[in-house]
Amino acid sequence: MSSYKRYLVIFIFITSLFAKEANFNEDLYILYALEYEKQDKTNEARLLYEKLFENTENYEYFTKYLRASLATGNFKDIIKKVQKHLDKDIPEKELILRIYCVSLLNLNDTNKALDVAQKLLAKYKTALNFEVLANVYFVKKDYEKAASYFETSYSMSNNSNTLFNLVNILYAYLNKKPEALAYLETHVRLYGCDSIVCSKLVSIYQEQNNIDGIISVLKRSYFTYKDGRNDDMANKTYKLLITYMEKKDINEAIAFLEKNRIDEVKLVNLYKRINQPLKALKLVRKLYKEDGNIDFLAQIAILEFETAVDKKKVLDNVIKKFNDVLTVLDNHVYQNYLGYLLIDYDVDVKKGLEYVESALEKAPNNIAYIDSKAWAYYKLGNCKEAYKFMKKVVDEVGLSESEIKLHWNKIKECNKK
Repeated sequence: MSSYKRYLVIFIFITSLFAKEANFNEDLYILYALEYEKQDKTNEARLLYEKLFENTENYEYFTKYLRASLATGNFKDIIKKVQKHLDKDIPEKELILRIYCVSLLNLNDTNKALDVAQKLLAKYKTALNFEVLANVYFVKKDYEKAASYFETSYSMSNNSNTLFNLVNILYAYLNKKPEALAYLETHVRLYGCDSIVCSKLVSIYQEQNNIDGIISVLKRSYFTYKDGRNDDMANKTYKLLITYMEKKDINEAIAFLEKNRIDEVKLVNLYKRINQPLKALKLVRKLYKEDGNIDFLAQIAILEFETAVDKKKVLDNVIKKFNDVLTVLDNHVYQNYLGYLLIDYDVDVKKGLEYVESALEKAPNNIAYIDSKAWAYYKLGNCKEAYKFMKKVVDEVGLSESEIKLHWNKIKECNKK
């Protein structure tokens, strides 16, 4: 069938759906209602469910109509329809009353909603219906009663969403912060760390500046996401966790990473920060061997040079590694590092200056690179240019670093001649 004919058939069918027909085709209505739902065309689906109920008086279709009306905000339609069926004793009565109550709330008819919620709970004592009544009291700003009904609902279901609502009322409206916190901590111990509970717990710990509490919850959250193979959330949680661990105690962060082998690149950086270059070198060699990332080769070159007792002995090998790296990477950090080695050890000052100039093209205000450039001019005997660039460095950062002080004194002396 051509595309045109197919759409014509659909159009004719849709046009005829809303007329009462002697040959009502229930299966066809259901088929199209389900198709509309699949396409997120909820309003179109609800009209079909309305038609299905009118033709069959099957309350399953009526509840589907009500759900779709609730989702599309047709609260007045719900109230108008439901009122005709309130005296019916049917299996769907509980759900119908619940949707009716929610619709009344959305139309700000809180007194009527309270009446319906109380009748609903009197007949159907379920956790969900306790929560419905709790929500009505919350909208009416009767927070004590709202908390009481949320408590009962939670005790019946241990539902994390119910707990979240209870904790919000206790914490923000009733100023029962220790009680709210105790609920969350107990839930986490008993039932684990789902996102809604643990996020709330972290936010409270952040407000209290309880770093230990934050770390504890984030650890639970991380392993929950990891075990559930939710890699995206596990990664986001890990980043927040390691930030707090570093803030508290960098050695604790290192111990965590060593034990779990989550992020060995981060571990290399932490080893550097606590001045453990040999550990960093051992790990980065392992990483380079595993995946051949050229950036790791540059890290190896830096660490080999910095850990060498006799730096001249490793100089040629380090320079070779940097040359290999810079044939692949256009990285200003490594360009400056290699350039400075060539300059400082008088290997090839002019070539070293070229590397430093390349680095400065990418980061023209970098003080370390300007210092390298000044040192190159000094080595080349151009004391005037050396002084000009070195003065920029000293004016910016002073003479607290021994290497800058050494360069400044030598360049000043040279400039006097």
